[in-house]
Amino acid sequence: MAPKRVLLLCGDFMEDYEVSKLHITSHFTSSLHHSIHFSLFLLQGMVPFQALQAFGVSVDAVCPGKKSGDVCRTAVHILSGGQTYTETVGHNFALNATFDEIDHTSYDGLWLPGGRAPEYLAHIPSVVELVAKFVKSGKEIACICHGHLILAAAGVVEGRTCTAYPPVKPVLIAAGAHWVEPDTMSTTVVDGNLITAPTYEGHPELLRHFVKALGGKISGSDKKILFICGDYMEDYEVKVPFQSLQALGCHVDAVCPSKKAGDTCPTAVHDFEGDQTYSEKPGHNFALTANFDDVNASGYDALVIPGGRSPEYLSLNESVISLVKHFMESNKPVASICHGQQILAAAGVLKGRKCTAYPAVKLNVVLSGATWLEPDPISRCFTDGNLVTGAAWPGHPEFISQLMALLGIQVSF
Repeated sequence: MAPKRVLLLCGDFMEDYEVSKLHITSHFTSSLHHSIHFSLFLLQGMVPFQALQAFGVSVDAVCPGKKSGDVCRTAVHILSGGQTYTETVGHNFALNATFDEIDHTSYDGLWLPGGRAPEYLAHIPSVVELVAKFVKSGKEIACICHGHLILAAAGVVEGRTCTAYPPVKPVLIAAGAHWVEPDTMSTTVVDGNLITAPTYEGHPELLRHFVKALGGKISGSDKKILFICGDYMEDYEVKVPFQSLQALGCHVDAVCPSKKAGDTCPTAVHDFEGDQTYSEKPGHNFALTANFDDVNASGYDALVIPGGRSPEYLSLNESVISLVKHFMESNKPVASICHGQQILAAAGVLKGRKCTAYPAVKLNVVLSGATWLEPDPISRCFTDGNLVTGAAWPGHPEFISQLMALLGIQVSF
């Protein structure tokens, strides 16, 4: 059976989490003086774009007026105590298909991200026409945040029940929709082939409903998974796998030393913008779900270690090292990405293992007694026994799917 196909409709300054892929070409010189030239396919929409790929769905991202290989700027939106959200610049999201060549009949579903892009996309006739065709043909539609502005412009919400980011309420009501006030920012509403949510916090449930609507069945997801987090971990490397595993129905906990449930960790957006190494911009604030001091490692089936800058100091924390040793010595699945392997190296659990990492971490990996696996391309991930390793966020589809395989989780269509 051919894989399910989904179209992701993009635009400049769509919300970073609500889309997903960035193409970057950079020349990286590692601490070992080894020159590596690579292309990065970055996520951040990361959640729908990369999660759906990890689940076996083919996803095309398009933008009117742009073609495959062009980029869209994204925005990081955060609720931080003001009367509305703040905005900072996110990644450059690379498109992988050309808008003018799209045939809606070849897709099984449509995903409409939010952010500020829908404000102008809703005024482009070809966009409105395309969306109307998807809806009228009965294809599955997932819409989040401000994406509903496009639905309203297409005249397809009259009599439909839906929710959205609250400021979109007047437009939806004027367009004839039955408004559902979101109890939380993760509320999801299903009305036939239309699935809606107010913000990226609703991604897990939105994805779960969307996969089901596409005919997908999830099995083996009764797993409990622990994430070891820290300040300035990479934004995408925590949020994408975290919400992807939640979407599968897993119980996922995130902890950080010296912090408790409800506290947050600031994250970092690492990007390649022509410098000799990655740049750093502020990301989202990631909320922890459990108290670090209360964690009982024996109660979890797997461990995930995000990358970014946090592993530099987490690798010095003896409690973190003890947690990692428990999972590795118990032969439970451990998935670590990017700089996360600094923690594995410090824990002394890599001797005799095969793994990859962000190229700058190669020295840590080799000196710890592991066999280095070159991440070529940079999205390449590897499984060695109970250990899954990846080099960077472009590898999330492989990273997540390989962890799923170790856990016995399947998505079938």
